[in-house]
Amino acid sequence: MFLAVGLLGLAFGSFANVVIWRFPRGESLSHPGSHCPKCETPIAWYDNLPVLGWIILRGRCRSCGNGISARYPVVEALTAVLWLVALLVYGPTVRAIFAAGLFYLLMILSYIDFDTMRLPNALVAILAVLGVIGLGAAMLSGHAVVPLVDGSGRLANPLLFAALGVALGGLVPLAISIIYQLVRGSVGLGMGDVKLLAAIGIFLGPYVLLALFLGSVVGAVTSLATMGASSGLNKKIPFGPFLAVGAVVAALGGERVVAWYLSIL
Repeated sequence: MFLAVGLLGLAFGSFANVVIWRFPRGESLSHPGSHCPKCETPIAWYDNLPVLGWIILRGRCRSCGNGISARYPVVEALTAVLWLVALLVYGPTVRAIFAAGLFYLLMILSYIDFDTMRLPNALVAILAVLGVIGLGAAMLSGHAVVPLVDGSGRLANPLLFAALGVALGGLVPLAISIIYQLVRGSVGLGMGDVKLLAAIGIFLGPYVLLALFLGSVVGAVTSLATMGASSGLNKKIPFGPFLAVGAVVAALGGERVVAWYLSIL
């Protein structure tokens, strides 16, 4: 099972590369087929094998020798790893499928945000629809599907748990964005990030706040480490990738992180 999921993850990782490159440019995801961006020579199937093809070609086009970005095998391998982690944590369940879907779409959105500083509404909407489908499956079957984190007490109901997550994921960052703009006179948190957090809230419930907190910490540390404290305070950085990291951590171990934090207070 792990081998099958890993291979499937590599294959879907190859498609993720297509989405990351073509979707922001408004290009078709199916036509034309994979080709070299420089000489436009179609890439043969044996050169298009996930990860392995890049290694065999030593990161260069077979026809013109143009360099092929190392991002391609990284995205393919990362997809496989994320899917294997979902299987390992959630077991062979429907919940693992929706967790893999969440991780997959967050990865695609992260790379697009890194390249373009935008989070396409269409992809965020697909993420939200996936969450709603999982929530509907949970309500109809009575089994844990979405949200990926279980509630307790009154919040044991998946619908209430997810609804609270959407409200917190949308309203809290929106309030932060408005306050920041009033104080600094500039946009600190884009609406794309707000919409993304609202969609993530379907999957995480109130643990979406943990995703926001972790993403903010990782983003701040990374910004200061790469750009320096003086320039990092005023330079725009894509926040989506950091929110994605926070969401994955919250989905996989949010309950343990919160329990650990409360234990040290």
